Amino acid sequence: MTPFTFHNPTRLHFGAGQIARLADEIPAGSRVLLVYGGGSIKKNGVYDQIRTALAYADITEFSGIEPNPEFDTLMKAVEIGREIQPDWIIAAGGGSVSDGAKFIAAAIELDPAIDPWLIVGNRIKLEKAVPLGVVLTLPATGSESNLASVVTRSATQDKLSFKNPLVFPRFAVLDPTVMASLPPRQLGNGVVDAFVHTTEQYLTYPAHARIQDRLAEGILATLAELGPELLDGVHEEARANVMWGANQALFGLVGVGQPQDWATHAIGHELTALYGLDHAQTLAVTLPALLRHCVDEKEAKLVQYARRVWGLSGEGRELALAAIEATAAFFERMGVPVRLSAHGINPQEAAKKVEEQLIRHGRTALGEHGRLTPADCAAIVAASG
Repeated sequence: MTPFTFHNPTRLHFGAGQIARLADEIPAGSRVLLVYGGGSIKKNGVYDQIRTALAYADITEFSGIEPNPEFDTLMKAVEIGREIQPDWIIAAGGGSVSDGAKFIAAAIELDPAIDPWLIVGNRIKLEKAVPLGVVLTLPATGSESNLASVVTRSATQDKLSFKNPLVFPRFAVLDPTVMASLPPRQLGNGVVDAFVHTTEQYLTYPAHARIQDRLAEGILATLAELGPELLDGVHEEARANVMWGANQALFGLVGVGQPQDWATHAIGHELTALYGLDHAQTLAVTLPALLRHCVDEKEAKLVQYARRVWGLSGEGRELALAAIEATAAFFERMGVPVRLSAHGINPQEAAKKVEEQLIRHGRTALGEHGRLTPADCAAIVAASG
């Protein structure tokens, strides 16, 4: 296990009825910018609960944040924020709304003479950000309690991230009962997203980080067991454990002291920027192909994963490959295809475009060893067809 420093300042309110805790978090008389997506929070009761809890606050609303939050959309919220100077931003939604709110929180406080797009990719030093809280409605990304954000700029086919401790949410509300109205596509995407977040901090090579390994395996096994129940007629226990599992997948503890491999996300971001696929859809087509491509260097952890998560028996490469197939079958069971062709995309054409995009974005040494080149990534995409 390598040395590490861990800090997560986000206070978590978990369970039914916890949206009312907003009243404990936001001081009376605060100016609040409430941001959300397409309006589902007005159908599932979340909006009314927020309004009730913050009845004493001065609330300005901004809606329309996309599933892959668009820079141009977020800048409209930034303009409103610079005008009203909010004391707090509340993000009500899933990971995309949380990601978007983090960008908004940072951009509002940026010198207006500076291009806010420089925030993305960590190309500028941030001095401050508007305090942020999250009311989570879709468990998937863990963005409600981490310092990362991903922003899309479709006009230039960019989907890039930034990380900064200033945009850690001060608090997050996780009420599993709000998942009851989510459609199967969103539930399946959320489970796959959380699953892949965990594997990218775990399926590398043995680092003797036993606690972190067991944390990862516990999250993966829970998602594998309970994820399908979200599609088959869910019970409250499944909702609660999946929501908590998705949070813990990217809370920060799973990856400390561990080698990590975020190549699946790097490729996935390019596929989303190029073709507009859901984030989880890109992860589902990429991860199995990447694991097959890297099976030799990942064999030891894949064997461990096969035994501890999937309960498979056997030895060596054969067992490692069986674990990859079990993973692909699970994604399919969650309604998320593992082939690009299922989305009507030619894998050979996509491979060439992804290679060009990775070179353009300087992502030329990916994987836990930094040995995956854009050409390797192109081969992975081609094999995902």
